[in-house]
Amino acid sequence: MSSSIFLIAMFIVLIIGLLTGHQLAFVLGGVGTVFGYIGWGDTINTIFATRVWDTMNSYSLIAIPMFVLMANFLTASGVADGLFDSVKLLFGRMKGGLAIAVIIVSTIFAATTGVVGASVTTMGLLALPVLMKNGYNKELSCGTVAAGGTLGILIPPSMMLVLMGSYSTVSVGKLFSAALIPGLSLSVLYIIYILIMCKIHPDYGPGMSEEELSQYTLMTKLKNCALNLVPPLILILAVLGSIFTGYATPTEASGVGAFAAMILCACYKKLNFKVIHNAMIDTAKTTAMCFVIVFGANAFSSAFLGMGGSAMVTNLVHSMGLSGTGVFVLMLIIAFILGCFIDWIGIVMILFPIFLPILDTYGYDRLVVVATCAVLLQTCFLTPPFGFSLFYLNGIGVPGIKLSHIYRGIIPFVIIILVVTALCIFFPNIMYAPAFSVSA
Repeated sequence: MSSSIFLIAMFIVLIIGLLTGHQLAFVLGGVGTVFGYIGWGDTINTIFATRVWDTMNSYSLIAIPMFVLMANFLTASGVADGLFDSVKLLFGRMKGGLAIAVIIVSTIFAATTGVVGASVTTMGLLALPVLMKNGYNKELSCGTVAAGGTLGILIPPSMMLVLMGSYSTVSVGKLFSAALIPGLSLSVLYIIYILIMCKIHPDYGPGMSEEELSQYTLMTKLKNCALNLVPPLILILAVLGSIFTGYATPTEASGVGAFAAMILCACYKKLNFKVIHNAMIDTAKTTAMCFVIVFGANAFSSAFLGMGGSAMVTNLVHSMGLSGTGVFVLMLIIAFILGCFIDWIGIVMILFPIFLPILDTYGYDRLVVVATCAVLLQTCFLTPPFGFSLFYLNGIGVPGIKLSHIYRGIIPFVIIILVVTALCIFFPNIMYAPAFSVSA
């Protein structure tokens, strides 16, 4: 059997395994192991063991469990509850003000968690019932909560950015800096979209009643907002400030963040043995899930690349006569399509080993490539049929909300993500804008 047919067979078996509903980690690992034994025999054991050892020796990956632990403590502290209650009173009078409050709180929460599940679930529980009670359009409400919560995977600190940086040999600190402007741009564009929709359709986002707002003076609103905003801002400064100023690496900052989140949880009088136990268990589960997929993907990529897969794809891409930008766009199109069926970890592990070396030959800066991919990969949480944010939101079980409302609601937000992705491709300087001296 020729190597080309052998490699094509690997992908066919991989696709069949995924379409039949098997777990990504075991499909990747199983296909890599079977085809590795066929191609190399027992030598594959040493290759796989070496790749796993190299992965577990990555210093930057220590940040993953720390950031997940930080997210769990923050969720338990209930800091988002008070923040949302305060911000909604400031913007509640405006058309679409509650939806804008969701985006603002989601952005702040994203800068303190880095885990989509926690962000979407928390904001869904807090905001979606309030939006429904105030007569907001169901599609706009669902799209706002799902897209706002998904910012947690892009705005640093982010578990995805840590893994992407480690796997692509790009400085995680610089990647945090590069993702900041695109992430905040998405927040601003989401707010602009909400304002436009509520201007065109005033019934989509009615303001809160004067009776409800009159219970609070402006000074009370500002005071409550400040009291609920200061603690998460301190946490953001402790984590991102130490990274962007070069005082600490992301790994060191993640430890500080986890400890600060625990202290914050204690200040809100929510810290007890049960909270600590649940936070540890959830962190262990999330981290284990992440690394099992990484190990499976390492097995697949080792077998694929070791049997000449990179050379085959490189020759195929060059034969298409694409420019460097064309290759970059092709990579992103494939990532977008894969995002409808598998999660971001699998996409990174499959595409990065293949396309990053090709884009290196065109002189692309890996920082730009990886940060742009990070922006686009938000869509894998929002695109049917397997977008995780859609199922997180649907699982909350708000009366009157159907999966069809969520599917229709996310479409404009996915388009906005694609627009920002295009801006990153053609105006990459926006990812160099933050002039920070970041650590690796």
